[in-house]
Amino acid sequence: MITTRVAKVLLLISILFVLLPLSTQAQVLPKLLFEKALQESKAGDFIQAEKDWSFYLNDNPDDAAALSNRGNIRLALGDPQGAIKDQTKAIEISPEDLDPYLNRGIAKEALQLWDDASNDYNYVLKKNPKDVSALYNLGNVMGSMDNWIEAKRLFAQAASSNNAIAMARSSEALAIYQLGDLELAEQKIRKLIGKYPLFADARAALSAILWRKGFTGEAESNWAAAAGLDIRYREKDWLLNIRRWPPKPTNDLLAFLSFEDR
Repeated sequence: MITTRVAKVLLLISILFVLLPLSTQAQVLPKLLFEKALQESKAGDFIQAEKDWSFYLNDNPDDAAALSNRGNIRLALGDPQGAIKDQTKAIEISPEDLDPYLNRGIAKEALQLWDDASNDYNYVLKKNPKDVSALYNLGNVMGSMDNWIEAKRLFAQAASSNNAIAMARSSEALAIYQLGDLELAEQKIRKLIGKYPLFADARAALSAILWRKGFTGEAESNWAAAAGLDIRYREKDWLLNIRRWPPKPTNDLLAFLSFEDR
């Protein structure tokens, strides 16, 4: 589906073909094509975006930003190997730009190349120790490697940043839950819900904690809120492999849902 902004870009391109001399078109049209591909990427039109990034890169093969953007699109289309290839080339062209390292790490995670992904995130953190995305993503990798102590530390760092995302705070609480401190995990989750009452992850996590502690009624009320916001929390594979919850909270939530469905 073409968004209004993308449609405007297309209209502008067609007008330029009519109004601009050929020498000016040669300079302006690549910029417009870059903008068109960028807007398609943001709008979720990944198939067309991949085509336009490729078309743009045919004439601009050393544009690191375009390569990194196409790599992200290829990952979204289910081609992590193609994404890694694009991000690696972007790094070769512009080694000081940290975004391709982050993006390549995410693609490597999709292939469960935990050590390789860690290397990319650690490189970013060497350059910028407060990078929230690198801290959070590396925390996920540590969790996937069953190192929940290190995962907790990384999530805590990400959560304490001025640019902290709510998911980092929730992941920190879940790592604490996995490590056995239910009281502290509950305290952090309730604080997060107080700030973001419509945050499904925190509501689902609190449901699991309350079930584990024997407070079934309150668990049910929090689950009603979570399910109304995001029903994927019923899916074990999604919880473990996409959202990347730890095993104990996952098993507790699924046990609670099994009890509720009786």
